[in-house]
Amino acid sequence: MVEKLGIGTAQFGQRYGISNKFGKVSQSEAENILNLAKLNSIDIIDTAISYNSESCLGNIGVKEYKVVTKLPPVPNGVKNICEWIDLQIKSSLKRLRVNSVYGLLLHNSEDYKNSELREKFKSLKADKIIHKIGVSIYSPNELNNLPCENEIDIVQAPINLVDQRLVDSGWLKKLNSYGVEVHARSVFMQGLLLMPKKLIPQSFMAWSSLWNKWHDWLNTENITAIEACLHYVLTLPYVNRAIIGFEAANQLKQIVESLKSSLNISYLDISNREEDLVNPSMWPTHEK
Repeated sequence: MVEKLGIGTAQFGQRYGISNKFGKVSQSEAENILNLAKLNSIDIIDTAISYNSESCLGNIGVKEYKVVTKLPPVPNGVKNICEWIDLQIKSSLKRLRVNSVYGLLLHNSEDYKNSELREKFKSLKADKIIHKIGVSIYSPNELNNLPCENEIDIVQAPINLVDQRLVDSGWLKKLNSYGVEVHARSVFMQGLLLMPKKLIPQSFMAWSSLWNKWHDWLNTENITAIEACLHYVLTLPYVNRAIIGFEAANQLKQIVESLKSSLNISYLDISNREEDLVNPSMWPTHEK
């Protein structure tokens, strides 16, 4: 299952994640993480222009990896969207020091409804500057009016034991039938599922019964939160990759070790559809 992991790099360019203790990852530690990933046959790197991590990756060297990057939302008032995309992707490739990327995703899936943007993405794919077209979503409802069957190659979406909307909606299975790669993110809810109960921020105490149920279950099953979260997502049918962010190489080492054991358990149901909980964009600013 280790080879199904992808390296998330938001921490390489900024402080990211509710449980982040160390802030932005140093250049040397980022290199240690990627070297360890290579040793474990992990070949996907997920980044974005807005992460400010592309230059860090370019300095390390990522030509041996499948790099997925994301365009920011198209700003209001852009008169020539094709020129804007060209500028964004050329700058991105320059920072990454590569000639092409495995995937180009939109941070705002609504932008893909723009016909000019869609044609530009198809052109970039035909020219092999990008190999796959994709969208990053917060909710499966965003997929309802997108051409997932014919044009989109990658969908990145939150999937974890609390946020099972992509599974329950039927979209996970449907995307697989369309030949779309599914990259799961927020496997740990930005670390919220890994926190001891006493460290969970007060703003999440409205769901205290959920956290109590979760931690009681972990104790009863005698497994770690990391093991439970990872095995749940990685054993889901139709999930191609699980994108995990790291602050240090020893965290990646711990995860690799946790995947060496097989789990034969029945997962408890702590799924929840409340936007204030499952959508980090709704969280208080200091906790995103």
